[in-house]
Amino acid sequence: MSASVLYDTPGPRARVRNNVLGAVAVAGILGLLYFIWYRLDQTGQFQSYLWKPYEYTTVQQRIVDGILATLKAFALAAVFSLVLAAVLASGRLSDHTAVRRLATTVVEFFRAMPLVVMIFALYVGVFTQTPLWALVTGLSLYNGAVQSEIFRAGINSVPKGQSEAAYAIGLRKSQVMVLVLLPQAVRAMLPSIISQLVVTLKDTSLGFLITYEELLYQGKLIAQTSHGFPYIPTLMIIAPIYIAMCLALTALAHWIELRSRRSPKGAPPAAPEAATEVAKAE
Repeated sequence: MSASVLYDTPGPRARVRNNVLGAVAVAGILGLLYFIWYRLDQTGQFQSYLWKPYEYTTVQQRIVDGILATLKAFALAAVFSLVLAAVLASGRLSDHTAVRRLATTVVEFFRAMPLVVMIFALYVGVFTQTPLWALVTGLSLYNGAVQSEIFRAGINSVPKGQSEAAYAIGLRKSQVMVLVLLPQAVRAMLPSIISQLVVTLKDTSLGFLITYEELLYQGKLIAQTSHGFPYIPTLMIIAPIYIAMCLALTALAHWIELRSRRSPKGAPPAAPEAATEVAKAE
């Protein structure tokens, strides 16, 4: 059967209805885009003098500096959050009740804490002179708590027979975790991990609130110091840069996922007949 039992092929009326709904949706999207363009044009956002500052080398260098500062904060927060996530996930999977409860409390606290409040509190109370570390610490604590739940769910998704077999051959719990469970769980976790890393990358823009000179903060300075205060043109330039960075990170994750699927380590075990033929050949 070519058709799925869970999906009925639409008949003539259903196809006409779907085509009409699709046309209405496309027309609605085009209408919305036209309305946005019309409002921007009416308010003079496409005037040449508002875009002229971006022809200057100093302004272009500010944008480059903002991108580099954004990537620096993201790289540090990504590494620290993943390390923290591994520690917290191990704590939540611990056999010791005290360790498990402590890890659970930490995870729930930092997941519930608003990220903006945490970053601002760290900047005011701890990292007054170093906004970079206030931003990185806040991002690491929040995303580490979220990532730890992803790690825990991924490890728990591995069939129990895998760990039981590992214990049966004499492996310790740490060896079972590192050698057996994590390699299998990584594939299940990877899409969710990358999705949270994309969130981390976007949240670096919160550094704008504590004067960290990332991309959004640099854009605000450009708009404030340029003739006509071109805030909308600045956002129209900065937003695609954020989107491009997020898409690049997603593409990298997709490439890593494809490579891991092709990896010989992930290949399924050979069938008994194939194993017998290999043994005879040897």
